[in-house]
Amino acid sequence: MIKAIHPNKPEPFVFARACAKFNEETDVLLTIQLLEAGNPVLISGRYSNGLMLLKALKTHLQKRFTQKSFQDQCEYRSAYQKLSSLVLIEIAANKLALKKAPFIGWLKELYPDNSDFLLTFPQVQGLNSSWEWYKNGISIPVLRNKLHPYYGTYFPTRFDHLAQFDQWLKRYTGPKKTAIDIGVGSGILSLQMVQCGFQKVFGTDTNPNAILGLKAYMGDTKLSRKIELDQGHLFGKWDKQTELIVFNPPWLPSSNVVKNLDTGIYYNEKLFPEFFLEAKKHLLPYGKLLLLFSNLAQITELTKEHPIEKELAEGGRFQLVRCFKKSVKPASKKTKRNQNWREEEVVELWELTHKEV
Repeated sequence: MIKAIHPNKPEPFVFARACAKFNEETDVLLTIQLLEAGNPVLISGRYSNGLMLLKALKTHLQKRFTQKSFQDQCEYRSAYQKLSSLVLIEIAANKLALKKAPFIGWLKELYPDNSDFLLTFPQVQGLNSSWEWYKNGISIPVLRNKLHPYYGTYFPTRFDHLAQFDQWLKRYTGPKKTAIDIGVGSGILSLQMVQCGFQKVFGTDTNPNAILGLKAYMGDTKLSRKIELDQGHLFGKWDKQTELIVFNPPWLPSSNVVKNLDTGIYYNEKLFPEFFLEAKKHLLPYGKLLLLFSNLAQITELTKEHPIEKELAEGGRFQLVRCFKKSVKPASKKTKRNQNWREEEVVELWELTHKEV
């Protein structure tokens, strides 16, 4: 029996009392005070009124947070997320109930049984951006065709590590019968492997949207017979050994519970020990284990520990073949955030094999 896969989607906002409303004539500072007191605010009139309030909220918070350090930027984003999640939009008949609002196809796609409800403005912004990416597609330098990422699926906006993997694949002379892609996401690594001649790629992801999206993208093409998917943790249902295991894990540690898209960015303390333990069982004796990583956590002082270096020093399971490191491209001049650490950041491709006894 095939298990049903239900997509992750923003949960409708539930509030018992009537909300204060905000439009172009409402006092902005008074509205921000309501938000800081924990009171939700409903946008009325034009869609642009919501944009105006969020812009004012950012300006208000920027006076409190300098954002000169990575940690301060994180605190600013956390404060903004908390307050902006109280800014609401009404959805009626699967459309935004505001003048000059964008059309978002996800509202009908994700909520077929619920056409009238409330969402937060940031949730709507996420749905809107995602719909444009899905509808128009995005170009990934290492892929021949555009990608059409499904809502709630992580996809990269930086490609240094993908270029590293592309170069590694072009030099790879080993067997290409099977490979396993852990955390398949929008499917880029799996598609790269198929492009380079792998006969079968098994992809897993805990995110149902990743599985639904990649299946929809492949349809009933040859790709759907070359890439097989399973919603599951790490290796999921795949129990056979393979000659290549590829993992592009999250790059930043977190002590908090990680959910939804954040699972593509943050890892908990159990992830790497569990992965290396299972990888030992799933890798053929002559196989290769490949990890795409970064020194971002170390140079931003989130941690001094490098999980791959720790495994090689203490795990007793794998040995290093080689590690390729590449400096990342400078941050965009358009960004207003201080990203001076990018001068020290490198992306890493770690190639490991079973440790010789």
